[in-house]
Amino acid sequence: MEFGMFHQFPALPGRSEKEAFAEAFEQIDAAERWGLDTMWLAELHFDPQRSVLSAPLSIAAAVGARTERIKIGIAVQVLPLCHPLRLAEEAATVDHISGGRLIFGVGRSGLPRTYEDYGVSYAESRDRFAEVLDIVELAWSQPGFSYEGKYYNFKNISVAPRPLQQPYPPIRIAAASPDTYPAVGERGLPIFINARYGSFAEFAPEIRAYRDAYRAAGHEGRGQVYLRVPTYLAETEERAREEPRESLMHFYREQAQRLRDSLSRAGTRAIEGRAERLKRIENLTYEEALTGQVLVGTPDEVTERLRGLQDELGIDGILAELNCGGLVPHRQVMTALQLLCQEVMPRFH
Repeated sequence: MEFGMFHQFPALPGRSEKEAFAEAFEQIDAAERWGLDTMWLAELHFDPQRSVLSAPLSIAAAVGARTERIKIGIAVQVLPLCHPLRLAEEAATVDHISGGRLIFGVGRSGLPRTYEDYGVSYAESRDRFAEVLDIVELAWSQPGFSYEGKYYNFKNISVAPRPLQQPYPPIRIAAASPDTYPAVGERGLPIFINARYGSFAEFAPEIRAYRDAYRAAGHEGRGQVYLRVPTYLAETEERAREEPRESLMHFYREQAQRLRDSLSRAGTRAIEGRAERLKRIENLTYEEALTGQVLVGTPDEVTERLRGLQDELGIDGILAELNCGGLVPHRQVMTALQLLCQEVMPRFH
């Protein structure tokens, strides 16, 4: 099983942006030192109370230059907001700086407001996503190419540099709406699933649809599934439950507000289930949250839960969101990270 940390460089209440970056990089340095497999970098825009990580490829280049071993993932690059040629160039540059350690995670984002602020229609996001991904793959794999699409047209383009990894860095796609799972399976790429609330068992039908489509398309293997999940570890069960309480509930309140806002935005689809998700979290209690899609407990408890997820869903790895909500103190995040790396991870490697 692959172990990663999902990092959004959280903004710190009453603290400077300089301090936010310093603590985030201290956690990354510790992850490198303690043997974590992958550091996953978010992409978040126009939310200064939440995050300072709006430029994941810039941060990825910095991580690549200061580390030697850990893989560097983007979770996720929001493709419809990017120019595909510029993106191909910058991501390939990161792959070289890191010595071939980039994992290129991509998605559409579930925040229509960000699209409006960038002047891009959220209703176009699916088609734009497909075009940008196609162009990036061509730019990375071909010495020269032309492309004709709905949004982009290029003739005789050669991108430099090409990625260090050949034919290009591993690509993973975030899956959220039910129709995305089989579409990604048909394409033959690994998927991210974003755990939040409800039970883990609810993912089983979507994962089955993904792997059925993957197999039907003739791809080798079964299709890899990675779970981004709120995670917290402490030495005792009591500390593991109580220390992240404020931060995790703050996260659910923020999620509810974003869902309310997105319901009135153009381009959202009923199949995405935003209204249903809002109903589920509006009155969610902390005790209910702990029985749902989270990994909270001692190293033994988290290990047992992960083994259950391997058996139940066949997951291939996690992106542990160790500071879900962004309010867990730095010292406690460091402890949780160390326990994950030194107590849990060795049992699966």
